[in-house]
Parts: sequence; structure tokens; C-alpha cells
Amino acid sequence: MKINQRLQLIGDLVPLSSYPLDIGCDHALLSIYLVKERGFQHVAASDNKKGPLDQARKNAHIYQVDTAIDFILAAGLEAYQPGIDVVTISGMGGLTINRILLDHPEVLNFIDTFILSPNNYSLAVKRNLVKFGYFIQDEYLVQEKNMTYPIYVFKKGKKHYSSKTLFLGPVLATKLNDPVVRTYYQKQLQETRQILSHIPRSYYQRRHQLKKEIKWLEQLLD
Repeated sequence: MKINQRLQLIGDLVPLSSYPLDIGCDHALLSIYLVKERGFQHVAASDNKKGPLDQARKNAHIYQVDTAIDFILAAGLEAYQPGIDVVTISGMGGLTINRILLDHPEVLNFIDTFILSPNNYSLAVKRNLVKFGYFIQDEYLVQEKNMTYPIYVFKKGKKHYSSKTLFLGPVLATKLNDPVVRTYYQKQLQETRQILSHIPRSYYQRRHQLKKEIKWLEQLLD
């Protein structure tokens, strides 16, 4: 089956022995991919809207994998059911992802792995997962339609990160040989410099933080 690069990488990162839940599944392409291409026997797909979930069921039927997918009409982690140990979320804003986690923190006791691809506010997502007792196992970048999206694999386990390390990405910063990664940091440096140039001098704390981030990026790229 055809699936975009972002969803395929997320799907390839899901451990084979797990029971995954895809939150905000839309048309369930990720869940279908897990069953049809990776051989999963049991996955869950949830959405908080009936329309996309109905379409997801139709898609699963077309691919003849509907009996292997649990379709759940629910918002966020309300879709959790016993046995689920991996959660995937992609295509949502980082603040929305954080709200999903904060709304049902009790569910986190049962989730071993989060595979997340936020559209924005990535640092806020990383901070939140670390606070909840997860560490960053791996980080990836995917380019689609002139956009670059991060993908994070969080595993249960406590690890301390400095502000600099969390900002840059403890794993991504080691992948500078990848031109996509280097370009990503170069663009981030350019954008941060531009933001600083428009921040009034009276915003001392904000300017101070931006200057630190610029220094970290310059040091990394040097």
C-alpha cells in the first residue's frame, strides 16, 4: 500500500511485539500499514470525530484488515484499553499533544513507548514527556512538501537533560552528517536570529533566551 514517508517511518518504529494505539487516526492509514505491511495482529485506531472513523473502517475493509483493528470513537487517551503499550500521534500541534497527555496522566502508567510527530512546539512536547518520566530514545526528521517534521521515540525511564541538550535534541544533534538534519539546524538558526531582531529590548528575558539558543546552534554547526 502507498503511505507517506512520515507515517511509514512512524509505522516502522512501532515495536512488533506491542499493541499500539494511533490517536487521531484520521483514515487509519497507519493502522492499516501496521497490519498489512508489518504483520500486526491487533492494533487500535481512535479519532474524536465520527466521520473520519467511519472512513477509516471503510478503508480497513477495502484492505481486508478490519478484523485486526479496534476502532474507537474517543478523544485522546480516553481511547486507552487494557494491553495498549505504545501510542502514536502525528499531524497535531505540540500543545494539543501536551493537552492529550495532561488530560489523562493515569494512563501513562501503562504506556511504554510514545512515537510522536508534532507539527510545532516540539520543545514543549519533549519537556512534557521528560517530566512524565520518559527519555528520548531516538529522533528523526522527515521532509514532505517543503516541510520538515520531527519524529520522536520516547521510552519509559528517567533521564536528565540540560536545557541545551533538550533544545538541540540529544540524538538529532549527533546526526549532523545527514544534510537534512544540518539544513534543519541552519534554518532554525536563521529563524531564531530573525525573531531576536524583532523583539523589543525591554523584553529582556525573552531576548536572553533567544541569544542562548543562537549560541547553542552556532556551537553545534561550527
